Amino acid sequence: MEPVEYRPRQKKRSRRCVFLTVVAVLLLIVVLAVAFGVALGRSTESFKTTFTDRCEKFGGYDCEKVWSAFEQAYVGKDPCKVPMEAYDPLIAAAPFQPVCNRVMFWSKTKDVVHEFTAKKDCFTTLEDTLLGSVLDHLTWCGKEGSTETFTSDCPEWKYCENNTVRSFWNRVSAGFAEAACGDATAMLNGSIATPFALDSIFGSIEVKRFDHKKMKSLNIVLVTQENNVSDCTNPSLKNLQKELDDSIHYTCKEVSEAQIQACGSDPEAPCGACW
Repeated sequence: MEPVEYRPRQKKRSRRCVFLTVVAVLLLIVVLAVAFGVALGRSTESFKTTFTDRCEKFGGYDCEKVWSAFEQAYVGKDPCKVPMEAYDPLIAAAPFQPVCNRVMFWSKTKDVVHEFTAKKDCFTTLEDTLLGSVLDHLTWCGKEGSTETFTSDCPEWKYCENNTVRSFWNRVSAGFAEAACGDATAMLNGSIATPFALDSIFGSIEVKRFDHKKMKSLNIVLVTQENNVSDCTNPSLKNLQKELDDSIHYTCKEVSEAQIQACGSDPEAPCGACW
């Protein structure tokens, strides 16, 4: 008679392995959920810290109040359903102060403009104001059903019209333009075929908000380079003139980027002599 082969009982051991696997998976899910929640909290706190730190550099503002007004525009909302008007309370919390004869608008010339204004205290751009400075180069959005501020996975401008960030810049651009008074300046790009684009923020938002009762003139500085393709007779600039109220005096001057850079680097050069 052959000896009976001993076979260990596998059923209980198999069930135990399944049980331990399930427990391990559940623990992993819990750990990931906690880690994700902590990451969200850090994202919100990090963004708020950046916001308030930049705000406090201006002085004279209740930065907690400004932050609260900012949050209510987008927190808990679909990031593609935040219209310009959602930021009205923010504008009320940090209104634009009139800066007569110093306002500088720009379109497709951001780097040139800010390199110049950083060296020479002649003009004030939107990015030099509290709201423009606090949120420059930042991305944010909310999500339905959440009280968090997200800084990633936010929809890009091109995917929805009422984008959280796009609506913000449209709204503050409108407020900045409405406050402009005296002689205003705009730097446009002479190296492109259409220096003044009706669908740009400058063309679709700012120009339409100019108050002819406060603004006396708009002086266009058309930044040129060696490969320049546009001058002050460009048809798009004729369209710009048509957008202006008749009482706002219009001028245009072609100025090379090299001249602007040289003037910005010369501490003795008066602002008006740059062009």
